[in-house]
Amino acid sequence: MSVPAHQPRCVVIGFGPGLGAAIARRFAAEGFAVTGLARDPARHAALAGPGVSLAAADAGDASSLTAALAGGAEVLVYNAYRASIAMPGPSALAPADLAADLAVNVTGALAAVRAVLPGMRAAGRGSLLLTGGGLALSPTSWLPAASLAVGKAGLRSLALTLHAELAPEGIHAATVTVDGPVAAGTPFDPDRIAETFWQMHRDPPGAFRAEVVFRG
Repeated sequence: MSVPAHQPRCVVIGFGPGLGAAIARRFAAEGFAVTGLARDPARHAALAGPGVSLAAADAGDASSLTAALAGGAEVLVYNAYRASIAMPGPSALAPADLAADLAVNVTGALAAVRAVLPGMRAAGRGSLLLTGGGLALSPTSWLPAASLAVGKAGLRSLALTLHAELAPEGIHAATVTVDGPVAAGTPFDPDRIAETFWQMHRDPPGAFRAEVVFRG
């Protein structure tokens, strides 16, 4: 059997049951060598199917992400998040907790993008796909999750500004804003959402979408 001269690489940061594993499976089915990054990959070993390998990285630690992404990627999926719940709402949120959440929800995404961007620029192509959430659009829908709402709003802004900067270079930065709870067997089934990520990656130059709001 012939071996392709170059097998494209997809890295999924925030690999785990649900959406992370579904995205990894979808890209692996298209011939990508997929690396799933998680803080404790051993916990998810059973999810690593054909074409999917796992490695350790902490999305809240920029140096950890940079090291894990040293090999570059044709597709980067940032699916990590951290959520502090504060009752009754943002006034009860400790600043340190907000800072720790933002380190994962926004800063980690930027660190990951910066790690793979030189290779994408050299190739003149690549996809940077960030997993957004409905709280970015409706931040008051559940006040105890104010920290996550702030993080998803920041991530959405990062995706849209990266899109504006990088689309002229042939690099597709975008967000899939998942406006509902991810659960198998529902309109928000992870495999259905993963298909949206795949279709976003397939957008041709000149027709890159900056955002898809997934509502099932």
